[in-house]
Amino acid sequence: MQQSKSSASGRPSGTDGSDFSYRMVVDSRYTKVAKGKSRLSTLIFTQAAIQLIVVLYTYLLTSKEEGPSTLAISSASACLFSLLIGELGRKQSRVNFLRVSMVASSISILLSVFSVVKTNSTLEVIKNPSDWVSKKLELLETALVLLGSLVQIFLVSTIISLIGNMSPPKKSS
Repeated sequence: MQQSKSSASGRPSGTDGSDFSYRMVVDSRYTKVAKGKSRLSTLIFTQAAIQLIVVLYTYLLTSKEEGPSTLAISSASACLFSLLIGELGRKQSRVNFLRVSMVASSISILLSVFSVVKTNSTLEVIKNPSDWVSKKLELLETALVLLGSLVQIFLVSTIISLIGNMSPPKKSS
């Protein structure tokens, strides 16, 4: 009966707490992976929100005759799909999914930048500043794509760091 009371107090019998230095310590790369996954989740959500807003503005900006910009819609759709793959890679700790997501989302962001440059609205406003009121939605779309590019830089650096910490350390010979 005495034995069950000592084990119920929370400390195993025979220890006085001074053996803490001999217990296992969690490797720092596991804590780095946990922090990286948390940061990656936030960045993926932010990038997805930016891309959804870009798609919304693309629909708002198009005239009935032209129709929506297929380049802008396809790049935003590809980015959202690659972010979905990235989220699966983050949740399941799949390095290959993270790599595919990183490359695909970078390509789609570059296509978004190309789509914005193709419209030339920003250059027109720079040449004729009095025309900015009529082009404010185009300028907002440009700002969103630039913000998405900045988030993409942080996303890529986080994925690279996460892949490095997820991979097992190399054994020295």
